[in-house]
Amino acid sequence: MFGLMVRFTCKDEAAAAAFDALVARTGEQIRAHEPETVIYTVHRVDGRPLERIFYELYRDADAFAFHEAQDYVRAFLDERDRYLSTVEVDRLEFVSGKGVDHER
Repeated sequence: MFGLMVRFTCKDEAAAAAFDALVARTGEQIRAHEPETVIYTVHRVDGRPLERIFYELYRDADAFAFHEAQDYVRAFLDERDRYLSTVEVDRLEFVSGKGVDHER
């Protein structure tokens, strides 16, 4: 498994709304075209209305590379910065868990 946790902070409320719309469009494409993307979730942070946390889990590094190469992901990466003040990325190494077949 290959995972990421990404924290985005939007510039303001209008930027947050536009970012959420971009995320929704991109997520539709990910669901439709990436069977090896196991989890791709986006969360608002309680009490911090400008923050979003993404949790991404891919079957393996090849699945992540496939994800990153998609036109809709490239478009997301190109557009997102106009809405954001900060981006923090943590690459995750799987240790253990429930609900994910980590043997694949």
